Amino acid sequence: MGSGLILRGRIVTGSMDVPDGVVGIDGGVITYAGPASEFPVLGLGGTEGALPEAAGRILMPGLVDLHCHGALGSDFSEGSADGARLAASYLHSRGTTTLLASLVTGSPENLVRNVTVLRDLADEGLIAGSHLEGPFLASGQCGAHDPELLRGPDAGLVAKLFEAAGPSLVSMTLAAELPGAAALVEMLTARGIIPSLGHTAADHRTAASFLDQAATGLAGPGNSTGRIRPTVTHLFNAMPSLHHRSPGPVAASISAAHAGNAVVELIADGVHLAPETVKMVFELVGAENIALVTDSMAATGLQDGQYRLGTLAVTVNQGVARVDNTGAIAGGTATLLDVVRSTVAAGVPLQDAVRAATAVPASVLGMSSHVGDLHAGMQADLVIVDRDLDLAGVLRRGEWVTPLG
Repeated sequence: MGSGLILRGRIVTGSMDVPDGVVGIDGGVITYAGPASEFPVLGLGGTEGALPEAAGRILMPGLVDLHCHGALGSDFSEGSADGARLAASYLHSRGTTTLLASLVTGSPENLVRNVTVLRDLADEGLIAGSHLEGPFLASGQCGAHDPELLRGPDAGLVAKLFEAAGPSLVSMTLAAELPGAAALVEMLTARGIIPSLGHTAADHRTAASFLDQAATGLAGPGNSTGRIRPTVTHLFNAMPSLHHRSPGPVAASISAAHAGNAVVELIADGVHLAPETVKMVFELVGAENIALVTDSMAATGLQDGQYRLGTLAVTVNQGVARVDNTGAIAGGTATLLDVVRSTVAAGVPLQDAVRAATAVPASVLGMSSHVGDLHAGMQADLVIVDRDLDLAGVLRRGEWVTPLG
């Protein structure tokens, strides 16, 4: 196994919970992950005494965020490569070792510019790709998107975005009820791009049809990306509330997720959703059908104050970001590790919370073979925390981005 790194502690992943575990790493790749009693220490020329102490640590896979807009004062929608690198590097250092960079609604010119910048970051390996949240959203459910920039599905604009982004465009949020939405879903799935239902006022039938069409399209023989399930952009947020005579997109999304045909995003940061709601969704659809996300914006990692999200002015007060002129919640300020901690505090078992922040989003991205879990041969992305789930260290591709404290 060479002279690589050895870490010891409780291993918690979506597939195992080992009270006394060891992770061996060599050349940026995991060589062993499992019980300390079965670790082949003699292959390193040592004895059991050569193993490090567990020190109350918990070893988890690097976290995977499908939905984040920025951090540390930078917004991925600014079109700044340096700013985007700064935001991505900060998120890596806080435990999110794999992320999609999300863009808010912008002008066609700015969207093309922004996906071009993010394509370069994807080529550098800093991000897993880009997520277009808009501009094909419902005006009545725009949230923190500029309503003046929203538009109906536009094949010409989509073609320009495809060309500019190339293979780095991974997902797109759109409202199912817009004219042309079904044709756009067909365009996306033909390229293995994930349609995500969100910012929508669709009725139950329209939302269910959207998710069914998206799942069927991604399962087609032409899709070689490994992305096989559509998503629901921040379930409950920016969509009508569930009503017993008008179940709408919430009920359609929960049904699709319960059947394993969709993955629902939850911003379980203690602001966007009540803890009871988070726990209920885990109980209804199972951790295997949930992706915890942050929806993080530029204020993540910084103090309260004035910021921007796309074209809109945002004020952050006591960690809650709101659009100045509407009061709408404007994304999150928590890291994904913070979200995991809040999810556990809501009563969700740690292993389920970790699964929803690692293995599930990795599977959505078609990346399960190398990220999202701890097995021999996988990329050495690890988050090390203490018993309170406070950060102790982060490894990304076998390199310390936050040295073990």
